[in-house]
Amino acid sequence: MKGSLLERLAESPVVFDGAMGTLLYGRGIFINRNFDELNLSRPDMVRKVHEDYLAAGAMVLMTNTFGANAARLARFGLDGKVRDIVTAGVRLAKEVAGDRAWVAGSIGPTGLIPDAGDPSSLEPIREALREAALAMLDAGADALVLETFRSPLEMRVALETLRQLGKMPLAATMVFDTDRLTGDSLTPEQAASLLGRCGADIVGANCGEGPSILGEVGKRMLGAGKPVLVQPNAGLPRRVEGRVLYMTTPEYFGEHAKRGIAGGVRAVGGCCGTTPEHIRQVAAEVRMVSGGRIQVAGIASEVLDGPGDGPATVPLAQRSAFGEALTKGFVVSVEVDPPPGIDPARAIEGARRLKDAGVRFVNIADGPRATVRMSPLSLGVLLRREVGIDPIIHVTCRDRNLLGLQSDLLGAHSLGLRDLLVVTGDPAKLGDYPNATTVYDLDSVGLLRLIGNLNRGVEPSGRRMPLPTGFVKGCGAEPGALDLPREVARLHKKVDAGAEYVMTQPVFDFRVMQKFLDALDGIGVPVLMGLLPLASFRNAEFLHNEVPGMSIPAAIRERMRGAGTGPAAREEGIRIARELALAFLTSVQGLYLMPPFDRYETAISVLDGLPLPVTPSDVP
Repeated sequence: MKGSLLERLAESPVVFDGAMGTLLYGRGIFINRNFDELNLSRPDMVRKVHEDYLAAGAMVLMTNTFGANAARLARFGLDGKVRDIVTAGVRLAKEVAGDRAWVAGSIGPTGLIPDAGDPSSLEPIREALREAALAMLDAGADALVLETFRSPLEMRVALETLRQLGKMPLAATMVFDTDRLTGDSLTPEQAASLLGRCGADIVGANCGEGPSILGEVGKRMLGAGKPVLVQPNAGLPRRVEGRVLYMTTPEYFGEHAKRGIAGGVRAVGGCCGTTPEHIRQVAAEVRMVSGGRIQVAGIASEVLDGPGDGPATVPLAQRSAFGEALTKGFVVSVEVDPPPGIDPARAIEGARRLKDAGVRFVNIADGPRATVRMSPLSLGVLLRREVGIDPIIHVTCRDRNLLGLQSDLLGAHSLGLRDLLVVTGDPAKLGDYPNATTVYDLDSVGLLRLIGNLNRGVEPSGRRMPLPTGFVKGCGAEPGALDLPREVARLHKKVDAGAEYVMTQPVFDFRVMQKFLDALDGIGVPVLMGLLPLASFRNAEFLHNEVPGMSIPAAIRERMRGAGTGPAAREEGIRIARELALAFLTSVQGLYLMPPFDRYETAISVLDGLPLPVTPSDVP
């Protein structure tokens, strides 16, 4: 990982660690102690905090030196030990980080009050910060971070002083109140501009009110043209039974980190009240939205020169029956859920009923909503053998690293499974084992490129394969995404990476689907619209409120409420799905049905009597 922190920020987002003081306090250090001095008296405790954050996924470890300057240490009679405390703090972080993380020297305010009208008041600030920063650089810190500054004047003095010490990466983050203003009432835009002009390589905000407000502040700082770092508190502290607690959950914290990265923030971490669990969620979310940890490039044309390119030159229609159907007209697939245990009988019987009703293809999800189920590869083989129906296997990036993904793909191909739907996969926190590792070596774009390379007979390492694969590969899309332009731009990247068809998330709103199709502007590959026949009002409310990516209009939910329960409610859900299908039969190239609770008869009922476009392969 090591190299230039600034270069890494330019390539992909970076995860900083969380609070130091919160963990030391929680592990028995009273607040009347000087926490910086613990670098000397309790290095074991400080080292353990660093180890916990590194294990949680932090890519930058902040030293335990926030108050290690002469002005603040003097209150404890420690002003003569600045260099000893700082050197020990950097050494502890570096011992833990190794080559797996960067070490940033943490520098907080001096506690002195600067007076713009009295230049002499600024000199003690300069001297205190210069001494601390020089000790950090001499000890080998990779970067310096000025954090939790409220006074723009003190921050300006600090930046000008430290910038004179060298060209090391220098970050500067300020505190903002609920009105999104610093001390002296600078807006996020004004503060970012000031920090950049005074020499900061990275600008941002930390501490304050919590992830929601600081997320907004961070996005407003983007206009300065510098990478933005956001390190919120875990909300506001509350006193509970004599203890000061921060109430923001790791999941909520991670969700806001994901939104920040999606909005352009380049670095995220935590401040007061955050723990390794918060950072673990941040790291997982960042991997999910920022691309996989491993980047897969397309194969250059010169690598492909010569014989043996195989399926790279074979038309889509010749790779599989599904590929042929995609090229000839309208396609229908129905999702068959893998069982949660070892008995596939219900899935096999459902697939058999679907085939008898004329359905040719079934989708098999890969651990949907991060639940533990039979592998889609295994069920796909069973359905082909027992039913003779063609499965479309979902492949997620969540659970397997690059080696595991490639191995499973080669195995699937050898078993005759050619049709793949590539998805990133819901993070583990949503499912049965929230503490399980979410891998994300690759994102969906990277996995599509990998499969494309395998189709050309080239492994990710660049080594030629004895025989190429012949997969048909598609991707997912979310018509109801809150940021539709970003979703469409991402979809175009997937198609550029080799996606040959698109299957959407379930659609419940005519206007949402039409807006999505209008925004695609000639995507160039078939689009299959997702439909989920609602089973009840309760089912609709759960999907709307609890499942990421699902948005069901109030009018549709009211229709389900009015339908009551049982068969009447299911019939209403079928009617809603049929209405959507009829509205877009001529605008999409297929339907992808997701019957709830393994009620495959609902999918058959939606399709029954629909004037589906006839493809040549359907004609006797």
